[in-house]
Amino acid sequence: MTGREDQKRNDLFFLCSLIEYVGRQTKNRRADVVNAMGKKGLEHYYELAEVYHSENIDKLTAEIVSKYHISQGKYDNMEKKSDGTPSHWDIGKVMCRLILEVSRCGGGSVIDALIEVYNSWIVYKIDDYSSSMYYENTSYQYASYKAGHVL
Repeated sequence: MTGREDQKRNDLFFLCSLIEYVGRQTKNRRADVVNAMGKKGLEHYYELAEVYHSENIDKLTAEIVSKYHISQGKYDNMEKKSDGTPSHWDIGKVMCRLILEVSRCGGGSVIDALIEVYNSWIVYKIDDYSSSMYYENTSYQYASYKAGHVL
């Protein structure tokens, strides 16, 4: 461990933030971005996150959009953006924590947990910034996730 956080945790945080950023730029649900990148693509960006973290995020997004043929979508959870709207980094942190908890409790790999979580119902609640789910604590999010509905 170097710095304040474990390196792989920081790599996951970057990957989740990148997924959020690509989704916002292309107006796609985050699951669509994750599924387009596939397990191999996600593993690649996770393993090399320390390198990619120093890249320009717009350049990196353009490369991902081109490489994985991500077309412009119609999903726009940012249309009602206000000063209180969480940044892609904020949402990356929320998703990172939830994915780590799912991986820890389920015993699977981080990337498998990432794919599972992004393809679940809870992402729609986290993406709805008029709800409170995105700023709830991780244990509440995880308990809701496991229950299959908001508790």
